[in-house]
Amino acid sequence: MSAPRIPNQRAIVDRRALGEGIAALAAAGGAAARPAIVALLNEALAAGRAEIARRLEARPSAGNDSAAAMAFLIDQLVRVIHDHVVTAVYPANNRSSAERLAIMAVGGYGRGEMAPHSDVDIAFLTPRKSTAWCEQVIEAMLYFLWDLGLKVGHSSRSLDEMVRMAKGDLTIRTALLEGRYVWGEQALFDEAMRRFWSEVVSGTERQFVADKLAERNDRHRKLGDSRYVVEPNVKEGKGGLRDLHTLYWIGKYLHHVRDPAELVDVGLLSASEYRAFTRAESFFWAVRCHLHTITRRAEDRLTFDLQREVAARMQFADRPGKSAVERFMQYFFLQAKRVGHLTGLFLAQLEETSGRQQPRGLLAGFRARPRLLKGYKVFGGRIAAPSDTWFREDPVRLIEIFVIADQNGYELHPDTMRMAVRDARLIDAHRSDPRAGEAFLELLTSRHDPEVALRWLNEAGVFGRFVPEFGRVNAQMQFDMYHHYTVDEHTIRAIGLLARIERGELKADHPLASEIIHKVRRRRALYVSVLLHDIAKGRRGDHSQLGAEVAMKLCPRLGLDAEDTAMVSWLVRHHLLMSATAFKRDLADWKTISDFVAVVQSLERLRKLSLLTIVDIRAVGPGVWNGWKRQLLHELYNAAEERLRLGHAHHGRAERVAAKKAAVAARLDGEAALVESHGALLRDAYWIAEPDDVIAGNLLQLGRIGSEPLSIHTEYYAARGATLVTVIAADHAGLFYRIAGGIHLAGGNIIDARIHTARNGMAVDNFLVQDPLGQPFSEDSQLARLRGAIADALANRAALQPQLAARPSARLRADAFAVAPRAGFDNAASSRFTVIEVNARDRPALLHQLARALFEAKLIVHSAHIATYGERAVDTFYVTDLLGEKVDGAARLKALEKRLVEAAGEPARKKAAA
Repeated sequence: MSAPRIPNQRAIVDRRALGEGIAALAAAGGAAARPAIVALLNEALAAGRAEIARRLEARPSAGNDSAAAMAFLIDQLVRVIHDHVVTAVYPANNRSSAERLAIMAVGGYGRGEMAPHSDVDIAFLTPRKSTAWCEQVIEAMLYFLWDLGLKVGHSSRSLDEMVRMAKGDLTIRTALLEGRYVWGEQALFDEAMRRFWSEVVSGTERQFVADKLAERNDRHRKLGDSRYVVEPNVKEGKGGLRDLHTLYWIGKYLHHVRDPAELVDVGLLSASEYRAFTRAESFFWAVRCHLHTITRRAEDRLTFDLQREVAARMQFADRPGKSAVERFMQYFFLQAKRVGHLTGLFLAQLEETSGRQQPRGLLAGFRARPRLLKGYKVFGGRIAAPSDTWFREDPVRLIEIFVIADQNGYELHPDTMRMAVRDARLIDAHRSDPRAGEAFLELLTSRHDPEVALRWLNEAGVFGRFVPEFGRVNAQMQFDMYHHYTVDEHTIRAIGLLARIERGELKADHPLASEIIHKVRRRRALYVSVLLHDIAKGRRGDHSQLGAEVAMKLCPRLGLDAEDTAMVSWLVRHHLLMSATAFKRDLADWKTISDFVAVVQSLERLRKLSLLTIVDIRAVGPGVWNGWKRQLLHELYNAAEERLRLGHAHHGRAERVAAKKAAVAARLDGEAALVESHGALLRDAYWIAEPDDVIAGNLLQLGRIGSEPLSIHTEYYAARGATLVTVIAADHAGLFYRIAGGIHLAGGNIIDARIHTARNGMAVDNFLVQDPLGQPFSEDSQLARLRGAIADALANRAALQPQLAARPSARLRADAFAVAPRAGFDNAASSRFTVIEVNARDRPALLHQLARALFEAKLIVHSAHIATYGERAVDTFYVTDLLGEKVDGAARLKALEKRLVEAAGEPARKKAAA
């Protein structure tokens, strides 16, 4: 690529003055002058970097200028080093024809673009096999570059070796494609390039394109296969710099272009697309240069802790409802989206131009002709508008064409996609056209592949124009560690998941959803609710309430009747209800189900809400959906469905206990007598709260315990995606927080806890545990470590507080977020218990700290439910006082709130360490 002109180059580095200074040192000190020469070079490198950083600070979005300036700086240093080596270190007055050397920049350095700490990729070229003099010069130059702290990627090859290796290695071929003369024998470099183009490139164009596209797809898969991951890699991520470079490489390989601007001349990009190309490239280079400058290393990942600082450096400011970092990242993703659009058009155009070659052979005269479909031209699996004014004549066609493409499995012709992008604004005046609403609903609720169709509609800019509320969340991220994708990408993925469930493709992962989706009436309302559930993100206020208001206005415009509009609005308003109830409340408490059912009120709402909840969680990102969440949602659905179908179920408590005992007895088979003997020690609340497989294990453990004061059992619990830890011990104050401390010391995170006291005074406590990455402990050594740590904690053999305080944080990235701890109390959520909910930054041993605070407040914990949302933890406790009563009284609750907030805050950890 042609580098931008660099103003005032000598302010970056004065090569002549630097060379004269080095020559003076060499003349005065000979070989002993080397340390002083390295110091002078280091000083020049540091001063050059400082000047480039100063210019970047003055013009924080001028990324291309910074990248070109850094390449210029390295060029001058390489030239000065070369001249010093060949004149003062290894002078050769009468060099033979073999003692010639050319220095070529390759890769990104060859393109004339470098971030402040990028690798320096250099190829040393010799005419034939390298001579001793050439090897000495190359080695000396490399040592100077290494002494400057530069990371050098280098090769030393003869012309024949260069040709042979480039033919066999795609990476080498791509690097040489960017080859640029730096210094040395110009004629040798020219000969190398002539041979590269004639002997390596010629005849391999088609294979190169296929290989580069396969390489690109592999890279995307490794990095999340989405341009909307919220910690993107600026260089390698989808929609980033490397994708832009791939377009240039392909254009250069096929058409020998010397600059991206020439991609317009060969018909692969339009003039406006080229402007978008350079705008995105300059922005990404600015971000990358800021990253390198901040971290002082080759850092290309835009992590949460760096996003704020880069946003501030690039002068983004807060706006109502949207922080500076969210505005910066939204602009970043809009550029990545544009790159994705450019890539799609470029590749389609490439395929189109390569497909224009006349067929040969016997059937050459029988070439297929385009056919017409509803006025559109269809040929080669692509659909095209018949004229340049097609969308202007009837803007509703901007949606219609995507519907036809989806129904028939067509792609849009690249020229037609360009027309759609150009004319997208015309749909503004036709948002209320019933034909447009019907076409949009047809696309949204497609039984084919609505995810792909909607993504293309979004790429064309028509989606955000037709539904302006969706346009507002286009490329919008949420600055937290929970949401992996931007709002629009999350929404489109959720719609795609719903369609896959409806097609029966996800029965193994989502058996409940796959069963109930075909019982849903008026499926359009379900799909629209998925589209709108996050539509009000980024506004001031509760996005659920605001989204419900959006639904009331938008649904009639799309053609939904009053009943469907009310349903969509209700679903959007309550789309977080089911997950909050399942993950933060005790599902064995009849009041939990009663309160949930009082809001839901009908089976139809329950089914739709369940489906919306499942796809919403699953579409958050990889690893967020797991067996434990599936189980909790299934439990809540089944309990609510039974209540809605049969009426109030609290009076059926005895029947539920009897049914559970029968199920456990069937599991125990030969030891079914344990149900009556040891099971009689356990109260009804235990039988309702625990699943039958856990109860069976608990009874077997109780049967084996005998007179032992303590029994600890650990096992991999595959059904829940966690490790089940059961502790049976004499109940006493502080038991829960000590067990929690032992589990934390063993490296475990508790995701659920059910605490029971048997009639004989023994505690039967069941915990579900995962490692810090959300995976279960399954190896024998891990399970043994858990048992040992719990036993030590209960026997006071481990000093819990100092050891827990000394453990390093497993989630350093969480430090980028401010999560103010807070505690809330609810005496209406349960008939027997006070429900306490604590929000705080997630960290190791948080549950232990909170449980200890509750112990010190003289409260008994009956169950604990732990939910994490990225950096934020929500721990819910069902408690009573020592007399079994609820906690009330304003003064007492205020004191308890203060105690819990202190325990949840970071100072508690530092205080414990002291």
